[in-house]
Amino acid sequence: MKSFMSFLAGAFCGAVVGSVTALLLTPASGRELQSDVRQRFEALVEQARAAAETRRAQLQAQLEALKAPRAARQSGD
Repeated sequence: MKSFMSFLAGAFCGAVVGSVTALLLTPASGRELQSDVRQRFEALVEQARAAAETRRAQLQAQLEALKAPRAARQSGD
């Protein structure tokens, strides 16, 4: 558990350092950078929503498949 927490702390610190470095070294203006970051974030959110919806549909189909044999057994009793 300790090594996992150390990994998370290191990953977080690396993400912060990388983000700050990218912001300081980017050739774009502040408004351009904000716009670009916003567009990328919105695209990422949309991809996450689509993936969640796809996974939800898969899980729903699996649930229905698991329920089907049970319903058939109960009606046959």
